[in-house]
Amino acid sequence: MKVRKGDEVIVLQGKDKGRTGTVLEAYPKRNKVIVEGINVAKRHTKSRTGMQQAGIVDKLMPLDVSNVAVVSKGRPSRVGAKVDGDRKVRIAKRTGEVLGS
Repeated sequence: MKVRKGDEVIVLQGKDKGRTGTVLEAYPKRNKVIVEGINVAKRHTKSRTGMQQAGIVDKLMPLDVSNVAVVSKGRPSRVGAKVDGDRKVRIAKRTGEVLGS
């Protein structure tokens, strides 16, 4: 999986198509990511031990990684890799810019 926590991504398909956000969590084994403010579902919760109130709570749901693309200079891009000195770095295929740090 080429998308990592902290990457800026754009949604390519689904109800939030065209919206951008930051990856909060990545699940490589499940091929899913959770993106900040994207794919929000309403969950009805019961009160538990007095600390948590009952009501309707917004919950971030995972998206399949195939439905998002990394954003590079405002445009969606595929992710590649190249060797820079003695380490391997991720690059945006569209612009050639190094992703992450």
